[in-house]
Amino acid sequence: MTYIEYDDAAAVFPKIEDRNKGVELASKYQSADPFPHIVIDDFLPSYAIEKFIAHFPGQKSSDQDQEYNRAQEKLKSSFNPDALAPEARALFYWFNSRPFISLIENITGIKGLIPDPYFFGGGFHEIRNGGHLSVHADFNHHKPLNLERRINVLIYLNKDWKAEFGGQLELWKEDMSERVHSIIPSYNRCVIFNTTSNSQHGNPETVNHPSHVSRKSIALYYYTSTWDGTKRSHTTQYQVRPGTADQRDWAIKLQELKLDYFPPIVLRTIANLKAKLKKTNHAG
Repeated sequence: MTYIEYDDAAAVFPKIEDRNKGVELASKYQSADPFPHIVIDDFLPSYAIEKFIAHFPGQKSSDQDQEYNRAQEKLKSSFNPDALAPEARALFYWFNSRPFISLIENITGIKGLIPDPYFFGGGFHEIRNGGHLSVHADFNHHKPLNLERRINVLIYLNKDWKAEFGGQLELWKEDMSERVHSIIPSYNRCVIFNTTSNSQHGNPETVNHPSHVSRKSIALYYYTSTWDGTKRSHTTQYQVRPGTADQRDWAIKLQELKLDYFPPIVLRTIANLKAKLKKTNHAG
């Protein structure tokens, strides 16, 4: 039996008729260590999860898809749902519907959650053999919508995945002194957690499937209209695990220092001068 029920009538969208569904998990979620989270196995009906697997992209197909290959995010790809086949795309849009959002609100206790119609950074994620994603805290500000990021929902699509295949989702203490959880990205397992500037997580252990099968997941992000001028906007903040060869993201650190110490008018002036210089060089 799955946590979200099968809809026999439509056989298209899962069914969440109980408006209080998720409340039974709220206490466990909010008291979890090192930050509020929960793991739910057998999350979606089998027809839905199999449809996602069947339509998982084999390669980049739009300018919204992204590929990463650097020290902090190696052999990682993300695929925006808007380029998928209609039936798979419709299932992604269901994640932005009121019944699903109400479920997430009931579990997390955070009301007024807002989905992202752009799936900014979300959608399908894939890490190929030899790849990893370093421990990090996520970006906190959806700039186009001026919203504050609050919740991550991850759903894994990996059949018969074992710990020795790597790619476990790790949850770390805020000060990076201890790994608290290591979660195998098993088939139809859902992990929901609060997203803050201190919710350190990632899958830093290299994906190492003996048959070179990639690690696949669905990533969904939810926001609230609580962003204001007192908060500091930041991009993904990568961390270094004690006693490892993890690398700091100095490019991001330098960019943030520049934003902290130079007034916006100075940065705009420098950008304009660079653009003019580039245009002059091309003309010459």
